[in-house]
Formats: sequence, structure tokens, C-alpha cells
Amino acid sequence: MGNLKELSSVKTFGGWQKRFSHRSAVLDCEMQFSVFVPPQAELGHPLPVLYWLSGLTCTDENFSTKAGAQRLAAELGIMLVMPDTSPRGEGVADAPDGAYDLGLGAGFYVNATQAPWQRHYQMYDYVSAELPALLNTNFNLGKAAIAGHSMGGHGALILALRHPQRYTSVSAFAPIVNPMDCPWGQKALSAYLGEDRSQWQQYDACHLLASQSHFSLPMLVDQGLADNFLDTQKLSRPLQLVCQQQGIEAQFRYHQGYDHSYYFIASLIDDHLRFHAQHLGLTE
Repeated sequence: MGNLKELSSVKTFGGWQKRFSHRSAVLDCEMQFSVFVPPQAELGHPLPVLYWLSGLTCTDENFSTKAGAQRLAAELGIMLVMPDTSPRGEGVADAPDGAYDLGLGAGFYVNATQAPWQRHYQMYDYVSAELPALLNTNFNLGKAAIAGHSMGGHGALILALRHPQRYTSVSAFAPIVNPMDCPWGQKALSAYLGEDRSQWQQYDACHLLASQSHFSLPMLVDQGLADNFLDTQKLSRPLQLVCQQQGIEAQFRYHQGYDHSYYFIASLIDDHLRFHAQHLGLTE
């Protein structure tokens, strides 16, 4: 498989949950990612793929072990791809104080321009270009959709907004939608990109959507109303307001009692898989 090293492979629901490592030229370090290969891979047809971007503190394994997505993905015939959330390894910069919201586990899916981050923290190019190219070399892939949670919801949205031709649909759980105007985003963007806020705009879903005259990619956003970050980090709602102002159709759903955790994701992941399956052409 080229420069891929298979770290593990476990059969589940007729398919295979796998983990790989590879040397990333973009990130200048060794990276790991997880994939679920559905049983339909044995038929030899191109596999539709859903890219999942995880949130702060996560690795490539959080979604694969906590979301419970493999059962329905196997039924629908969707390959799941789960990259890590930041570069890793010796010499990779981290927050000096060990904070969870900057550095390792907190790449924010941007291309850093500032020291000491710029050498390794090129996560936007990694998830948008290098990793898909690597996967297409090693797997028979078809159409792609994208989804994510929190910081990963931010990543999924900006990728879909900047490259709508690459994806059939986008969805998010409790996404950071306006990083220019929330504490998590302001901390990360100022560190990775510097204080010139005009450079932040390319990574802000609200700004990107507001600046587009037309956006028609199907979008689904789920938000728990017991999420303790809902108001403090201004999750979901600002993007819904922009959609309303722009006349853009999108599904925003709010759920009583649910928080920011993977219990919330596991409760609704089937809805997201079916949503993407429809737009990937797998169901009516």
C-alpha cells in the first residue's frame, strides 16, 4: 500500500476497522489515521467515503471507538475515514502550558503561518489534499462527503464551503462556526495565523458563507441544548443566522438534554450516515 503501514485490522459488521501510519510530507511528521472498510469493498466497485473530522483533544480513534458508526456504515456501504486532529511526534510544537485548546490535538484544520507552528501545523492541506490523494492511491474510492464534531465540525464546514465540488454533502455536531468570534477560535487563529484578522476569514464558516452568493451543498447540523459550550463558544446558531440571511437551505436541529460528548454523537450518528448516503446516491 505504498507508504502506508497497517497498524491494526479488526473485523466488525462484515467489514474491517483499520489503522494506518504514514510519513506526511505536508506535516513533516509521522501521522496515523483510521478507516472503516465496509464489506462492499469485496465487490470491487468504487466506495463512497465519509471523512470525519474530530474535535479538540481527540485522535483518529475517538470516533471509531465511541460513535458506533460501523454497523450502519457497513449496511450502507460507506467507507469511513478518520484523520488525527493535529501533527504529532518529537519536535512538533505544543502549547507551552499544556493547554488542551492549542497545539497537540488542536490543529484547527488550518495552515499555520506563524512560528513555532508553521513547520508542522498544515492541517488544512493535509485533510483537503494529501490524505485524500493517499487514500485514492490505495483504495478504490467514489464520491465523498464530510462531517465533524466541534473543532472538527468547523473543519468540515470550511472544507465544504471552500471546495463544494469535492463533496456531496456536509454535516456537523455542535460545530465551532464563527472562530473569529469565540474564545477557542480566537486563541487558535491568533497563534497559528498571527494578529491580522483578515487572514482568519478563510477559516471562518460564517464569514465564508456570508461572502458567497450561492451555496447549495446539503447541510445538516445537530446541536445539544445542554452543551456547556453552546453559548460560551457560540456554537451552531451564528451559522444558522447567516443561512437565514442568505436564503440558504440547511437543516439545524436542536435537542433538549444532550451535551457536547460522544454520547450525543452516538445518539444521532445514524441520522447523519443516512443523510450522507442519500446524497452519495446510495439511497432514495
